[in-house]
Amino acid sequence: MGTAGTRIPVTVLTGFLGAGKTTLLNRLVQQEGMSRVAVVINELGDIPIDHDLVATSSENFSVLANGCICCSVRTDLQDTLRELFARRRSGDTFDFDRVLIETTGLADPAPVIQSFSSDGLIGAQYRLDGVVTLVDAVNGAGQLDRQPEAVKQAALADRLLLTKTDLAGPAAVAGLRERLRALNPGAALRDVLMGEVEPQFILDLGLASSRADAAALERFLGAPATGAAARPASAGEQAAAAGSYLGDRLPSRHDPGIRSFSLRFDAPFRWAVFAAAIDLLTALRGADLLRMKGIVNVEGEPVVVQGVQHLFHPAVTLAAWPSADRSSRLVFITRNIDAANVQALFAAASALAGAPLTEPAAAPATQPAGAPVTEPAGVRRGERTGDGA
Repeated sequence: MGTAGTRIPVTVLTGFLGAGKTTLLNRLVQQEGMSRVAVVINELGDIPIDHDLVATSSENFSVLANGCICCSVRTDLQDTLRELFARRRSGDTFDFDRVLIETTGLADPAPVIQSFSSDGLIGAQYRLDGVVTLVDAVNGAGQLDRQPEAVKQAALADRLLLTKTDLAGPAAVAGLRERLRALNPGAALRDVLMGEVEPQFILDLGLASSRADAAALERFLGAPATGAAARPASAGEQAAAAGSYLGDRLPSRHDPGIRSFSLRFDAPFRWAVFAAAIDLLTALRGADLLRMKGIVNVEGEPVVVQGVQHLFHPAVTLAAWPSADRSSRLVFITRNIDAANVQALFAAASALAGAPLTEPAAAPATQPAGAPVTEPAGVRRGERTGDGA
């Protein structure tokens, strides 16, 4: 099974119909450093068109036609990724080092994300790097009002790109920005015109190694972008971002069911207690657990976890703590689940396990850094790679 250094990063590009995904993809693949990218386009209809609008070599493409990745074509996506890797290994295609998947505008991205944890063969060769969601400034507010897929696309994003801002009124754009921030405060938000965006803003968002540094971990957990990928924030944007990272945000008045919140625990966990809490949460409310990310202190060891609904990616034991902060930090995006309810589930798991919620740190684990963490059989996660996220 491949480690993070050998597994190929995959970026999922999503957004509702007409948001500008193909335009962005066309610009992106022509930028310097993007020549070794394999592109998978999911098209709806008998005659695929979108891939003809992207100017790049035909060998870069695999087209999934007449279906939606999130339902009937999900298995086709898995087959496509397996075939791409096999052809790369045999030399029948170019030596790509990254995959971009463009979903249809009607797709629920959750099943695509889950493929990387539910399919052992896919997870062995690929790793999910991030989800990038485009939102149309002209039609986005109405789509969020009427289309549950549009809400979920925005809620699951690691990066939000607001398109067509030049065609919408300033008040409407400002209102949509605020709504997106309330819906998913952990996702950096950027205006994009005609698909122009720096690759570093939307790529390399996941943890590529068990040797993650503080900056990589903060970015993974939803800290604002910094460095070359960041642009200066306005005073309004700075005010909106204040308190949003690893902090509670009130639900949007437009999207009352979607909530973003965080939990922090100062004392270390025993893995059995933490796993029991996650098992209980996914069993009772898995469909409404839209996304969870976090770093957990497991008897003194830093373990990174992330999941979407019922499925969790392989947990990663970091080689070392990336900072002096040893607390467990969990970030949630949920539907109709309050922070107090999740806290109560952790307490219930503690009672069922017959142990305190957290315990003092034990002696250092004997397993090497980056090795799998032993977990109860009932926890719903794929096989552990021990490296990468």
